[in-house]
Amino acid sequence: MGRTLSVTKAGDLEIVMTRSFDAPRVLVFDAWTKPELVRRWFGPRDWEVVECEIDLRVGGRWRYRLHHGDGKEMLLQGVYQEIDRPERLVSLETNEGCDASEGQALATLTLVERDGVTTLTQVVRYGSKRIRDAVLESGMERGVGEGFDKLAESMATPVEA
Repeated sequence: MGRTLSVTKAGDLEIVMTRSFDAPRVLVFDAWTKPELVRRWFGPRDWEVVECEIDLRVGGRWRYRLHHGDGKEMLLQGVYQEIDRPERLVSLETNEGCDASEGQALATLTLVERDGVTTLTQVVRYGSKRIRDAVLESGMERGVGEGFDKLAESMATPVEA
């Protein structure tokens, strides 16, 4: 795996995203689960995280609100189903604007470290093929790719105390 994002379809319902980072997996895990770190990298380059709430426990909620300079907003939220630090994170994500049967996706994040390089794999299982394909067509790959690039950059820059 390279240092660029790989996005593939799996079956009719899943998207699989893979990217490697030059960092220990505990740092990558923390970047996904600590609000002050999520704010540094999450989302496309032209979006800003204006709200980031994380209640890191099984049954706890997370919620990110992003803002674009042209006034658009994006809300992402979910409930943690499984937490196995620093290896695995599973959450049930809810997308606004979708009906309940299709509007949820199960996202499973797995981190594997070898020789200081962490490979992140995120499998997102949607409620229907239609929603999965709509997500792929929405520009998600560009947004996630830019966010992961920012994640790599932020891990190379220490957080100031």
